[in-house]
Amino acid sequence: MAKFRVGRVGEQIKKEISSLIQTELKDPRIGFITVTGVDVTGDLSQARVYLSILGNDEQKEATLHALAKAKGFLRSELGNRMRLRHTPEIEFRFDSSIAYGSRIEALLADINKGNQPS
Repeated sequence: MAKFRVGRVGEQIKKEISSLIQTELKDPRIGFITVTGVDVTGDLSQARVYLSILGNDEQKEATLHALAKAKGFLRSELGNRMRLRHTPEIEFRFDSSIAYGSRIEALLADINKGNQPS
């Protein structure tokens, strides 16, 4: 039963963090961000938020740095919105799965171009 609650809390954190980043954060270093997933520990003490960030490596690092600075604000707002006894510690990580998937797709497209009859 606890696994279901952890999953629900993770999805709610994903929704709320995404909303907070889009509407509340005014830092110019924060670019176009998509929250791709949230992993919450079983005791709900920590939450890893996975982000897909559009831009080059410098922009990605600047965005992660700006989010690290805003972590306290995001955690307090999350606590106000979710009504948990203890709000989890938030850790932001870059999610490279989308870039990896698009690279695989491009490689497969190149292979298919070479196999087509002329």
